[in-house]
Amino acid sequence: MKKIPSFEVNHLTLIPGVYVSRIDHVGTETLTTYDLRMTRPNYEPVMNTAEVHCMEHLGATFLRNHKEYASRVIYFGPMGCRTGFYLILAGEETPAQIAPLLREMYTFMSTFEGNVPGQAPRDCGNYLDMNLPMARFWSKRYLDEVLTGIEDHPERMVYAK
Repeated sequence: MKKIPSFEVNHLTLIPGVYVSRIDHVGTETLTTYDLRMTRPNYEPVMNTAEVHCMEHLGATFLRNHKEYASRVIYFGPMGCRTGFYLILAGEETPAQIAPLLREMYTFMSTFEGNVPGQAPRDCGNYLDMNLPMARFWSKRYLDEVLTGIEDHPERMVYAK
C-alpha cells in the first residue's frame, strides 16, 4: 500500500508549529487540513488523553461558536499520537492567515475556568477523562512558544523536506 501523506512527513525533524497537512477538493469546496503540532514527535513526552480530551471539547466549542469561522469549521480533533490536533476548515488559507484564530482559541483554552462544555454523562462517552489544569498548561505553552509571533518563523509553518 502507498503511504498516506501524513506518514511522509519526517517526524524525526518535525517541530511544533502550524502546517498545511493537505488540501482537498470536494465538489466545488476546498477543504484545508491543518496540523497543529504541539509537541515535538519522538523527542518530548506526548500529551495525556485527559488533557487532549479536554482541549478537544474546549477547542471544538470555541471554533463552532466563532463569529467569523463557525460556518467554515469541518473538524477539530486530536492526533492519535497525541502530539497535536487536526483542524479542517472550508477554504484555503495559509498558517499565517489562520494564526490570529488559533491565538484566540488557545488563549480561550489556556484561561478557561468553570465547567468544561460537554463534560457530562449525557453529553460525552468518557466525561470523567478530562484534565482542565493540564489542558490549560499545554494550551498556554503552545500559545507562548509557537503561536505568538509564528508569522516570523516560516520553519514552523512549512514542513521540512
